[in-house]
Amino acid sequence: MNGEVRREWLEKDYYKALGVPRNASAAEVKKAYRKLAQENHPDANPGNKDAEERFKEVSSAYDVLGDADKRKRYDQVRDMVSSGGAPGGGFGGFGGPRGAGGTTRIRIEDLFGNEGVADLGDLFSVFTGRGGARGGGSRQPRGADLETEVRISFEDSMSGTTVPVKIRGPAPCPTCNGSGAEPGTTPVICPECGGTGQSVVNQGLFSMAQTCRRCGGAGRTVEHPCPNCRGSGVVHRIREFKVRIPAGVKDGARIRVSGRGEAGRAGAAAGDLYVVVRVAPHPVFGRRESDLTVELPLTYSEAALGANVSVPTLNGPVTLKIPAGTANGRTFRIRGKGAPRKGGQGDLLVTVNVDVPQKLSREEKTLLKQLQEARKDSPRKRLGMDV
Repeated sequence: MNGEVRREWLEKDYYKALGVPRNASAAEVKKAYRKLAQENHPDANPGNKDAEERFKEVSSAYDVLGDADKRKRYDQVRDMVSSGGAPGGGFGGFGGPRGAGGTTRIRIEDLFGNEGVADLGDLFSVFTGRGGARGGGSRQPRGADLETEVRISFEDSMSGTTVPVKIRGPAPCPTCNGSGAEPGTTPVICPECGGTGQSVVNQGLFSMAQTCRRCGGAGRTVEHPCPNCRGSGVVHRIREFKVRIPAGVKDGARIRVSGRGEAGRAGAAAGDLYVVVRVAPHPVFGRRESDLTVELPLTYSEAALGANVSVPTLNGPVTLKIPAGTANGRTFRIRGKGAPRKGGQGDLLVTVNVDVPQKLSREEKTLLKQLQEARKDSPRKRLGMDV
């Protein structure tokens, strides 16, 4: 029963964050998330840091509870925690080696280290006292996560694209494939700790486990170090690869590329790479979630009499019927002409602006004066004024 378990699963109650009971249906979870996300979205609360943090909280909660597999594993982990201990202080009474007091104390940091991710099998091995997937050995910390930034055009953000990424830093040694051992040889079990990664120091009535000095907690040693990386399994070099940017990506989105971060030492797992996408503004279109926006200038006569006008879209112009008597600032919705989104396409929101010319010809002035004289009522009549 293995699977990724994140540290915050032990510390945060996602059901409470969404305001739903644990037995809530998937539809109820989704409904609660949509309501809270809409209320706390940064676009609806500009400059409100509390709303921004709340939005991140409910998004993290829905990322887990909105996925059936993640939700199942989250519930299993929470059940184990509530049955035997609490995060932060330690877990008691889960078997395994015991001190004089008969209780094993294990901190979250002992489970997760700095990387914040564990395997579900590792948790079961801690709680039950049975060897985990790694035979009870200490797990080497994975490599650090990295972050880089790419810039793309508005058009590429709509259609999706592939961008080159160049990363400079620790990477798996190409000579030994990250093992740290000379080609043709392999690391061996550490003779001092027997592969556990820990050495036990007796302190009279109790004993203390500490990281094995010989292997550094890896549980294995390299007798014949790789000449290229000197046994570390890591070299500093420039890595170049391509990252796929999905269609409809928003400005500021962070795309996670698994295993493309810094290499772990001595064969440990690599970290992840987060690619922050910066989308260039478009001279015509704006964006509001999955909808695109555009401002459409109209002449006075088009707004007053009505007209069929061309409106730009990502896929070429379309015709929009403007009804007679359209007011300045009115917004029309053209379905399916917005940004790509999951399961379909957003809409195009067209806001009309009546264009008032700053300079008029003599003929235009004459015609407008005639129109003014022909109008019987005053637009200020509702203010109690006749003129």
